[in-house]
Amino acid sequence: MALRPERSGVSSREPDSSMAELNRRALSGVRGLRIAYLIESDGPGGAERMVANLASELQAAGCESLVVLPADGEGWLARQLEGTGVAVELFPKDRRVSGDFVRWLAATFQRYRISVAHSHEFFMASYGAWAAWRTGVKHVITMHGGRYYAERLRRRLALRAAFTLGGRVVAVSHALAQRLSADLWIRGSGILTIPNGVPYVRGRRPAVRDELALSATDRLLVAVGNLYAVKGHRYLIEAVGLLRDRQLQVHLAIAGRGELAGVLTAQARALGVGDRVHLLGLRSDVPDLLAAADIFVLPSLSEGLPLVLLEAMFAGCPVVACDVGDVRLALAGGQAGVLVEPGNSGALAAAIVRLVGNPAVARELGAHAAQRAAAEYGISQMLARYAATYVELLGRT
Repeated sequence: MALRPERSGVSSREPDSSMAELNRRALSGVRGLRIAYLIESDGPGGAERMVANLASELQAAGCESLVVLPADGEGWLARQLEGTGVAVELFPKDRRVSGDFVRWLAATFQRYRISVAHSHEFFMASYGAWAAWRTGVKHVITMHGGRYYAERLRRRLALRAAFTLGGRVVAVSHALAQRLSADLWIRGSGILTIPNGVPYVRGRRPAVRDELALSATDRLLVAVGNLYAVKGHRYLIEAVGLLRDRQLQVHLAIAGRGELAGVLTAQARALGVGDRVHLLGLRSDVPDLLAAADIFVLPSLSEGLPLVLLEAMFAGCPVVACDVGDVRLALAGGQAGVLVEPGNSGALAAAIVRLVGNPAVARELGAHAAQRAAAEYGISQMLARYAATYVELLGRT
């Protein structure tokens, strides 16, 4: 597997020199490791993006990375890894949910001489734990959310069993760590919290505004997330409807795909804001969307620590976000963005009015968000924390 792929387009917003040196030292400890990343899906979601970042960045740092993906998936994650040197293995659909799949994983670990297997989310956590246990491979589990296991006792028991087989369990937010502890009847001290981190890619402000034919006086709200009920887009559209008669030239662009596209379009029309709400579908130019935004809005009803929030913070966007998961922590209790009650369209509307009417306050919040993102949520910080976890697990010095 080739090492050190070229990268482009990433800015140098990094932590201070002392933190950067600590990060470099942590990464030096994992050179030569063979790491397998296991994930059941390969669509453009947060967990998949995190796997792509981890695998490719640690490959560039001197590890040899393997990503295990479903053969019947979308192929999105495999495409993100093209040209990075990361190896990809596809597991056949007929091996899913069976002892055969555990044996296939175990054989794959042995064939690639894997040092650490790093499973993501419920399915791979369960089967990866058994395969790692069979082969003596060290195992790390990262949980990104709770909705795939929480509602079924059988899944909670399976996940608890995976946790007890050894290795390390990681949650992407403190709120999720607490929920895992309560749902699975395990001690909170046994769950490590490693916040997500993202690279900052500078976007082009005119691109999206020109696409939407916005004037210089139009104010653009941007939300990014698949069109599922848990993402709370209906409340954000209701908020835009509440602003219709306030003489505010506000437009809303939502990037994402999902089952509610038709429902949300009909809702916007019924509220008289069909011409101001733009459903953009799945987009690959999120940096351009954030550069075009006057305000980034996160209307979610449930989250851990969403990557797009961190990207918006890096971009210096003024943020209005629902107070869920670790969003409050990321926004420093409201000092780096406006926090509102989830599911409250009136509160969303009031927060938007406040920032549109006070550009100086909006700029100050955006600047604070960018500073906080660079200090706490850069890609290098996340890589260093996972590298330290691998080193500690392997007993390396």
